[in-house]
Amino acid sequence: MSRISVRGFAVASATAVTTVGAVVGVASGNVAQASDDNFEATAADTTLLADIPAGEQAQVQVSSLSEQADVQAAAADATAKKTAEENARLRAAKDAEAKKEAADKAAAEAKAEEERKEREKEEAERASRSAVRDASSFSAQGSYSVAEVKAMARQMIPASQFQCFSNIVNHESTWNYRAVNPSSGAYGLVQALPGSKMSSAGADWQTNPATQIKWGLSYMDSRYGSPCGAWSFWQANRWY
Repeated sequence: MSRISVRGFAVASATAVTTVGAVVGVASGNVAQASDDNFEATAADTTLLADIPAGEQAQVQVSSLSEQADVQAAAADATAKKTAEENARLRAAKDAEAKKEAADKAAAEAKAEEERKEREKEEAERASRSAVRDASSFSAQGSYSVAEVKAMARQMIPASQFQCFSNIVNHESTWNYRAVNPSSGAYGLVQALPGSKMSSAGADWQTNPATQIKWGLSYMDSRYGSPCGAWSFWQANRWY
């Protein structure tokens, strides 16, 4: 029977493992504690590492290499799993950052669009105001119809504010520039109280609707910001 060195590999027989101490003891000259019959029975089953046939030693080697391969494969799987989890975390972080950037960009664009519209509105109002006529540009007449008074107002009041101004005048005087409130004495288109307040816009405040319109527009702008601001207040309080 051929013998080869198999240092580092396990012996297949469990009996060889448990009895190797007894064999070594005999070889060194020590007296065995067990009976001769027991020793002989045990020695009969003893298999030294060097006594394993070459073919069986190869099987032991293959088994050991297979176990090592399994350990290495498990380690590779764990590394791959950890790498995949880290990559997934990085992708999720990048996706979240991209979504935040997109949301911030959309908000900035919306704000810019709102500001642009506001500028356009302000520019349109300024252009409208610059196009209106002053009260002094109208020739004085002995009397004025409601249609003529309204036409004057349209030319003196910014287009965006005319309807609000008209709503107030409709309720206050029905466009009668000589209207007088018998209880309070309020006078004119916008029912100034007292009517003499309108003299700041012109000495002809009693007979010239253009002067009354000029004063009324100035009053609404200074007190409520605009005729529409005055109309909102009027609707809530029934006066302004």
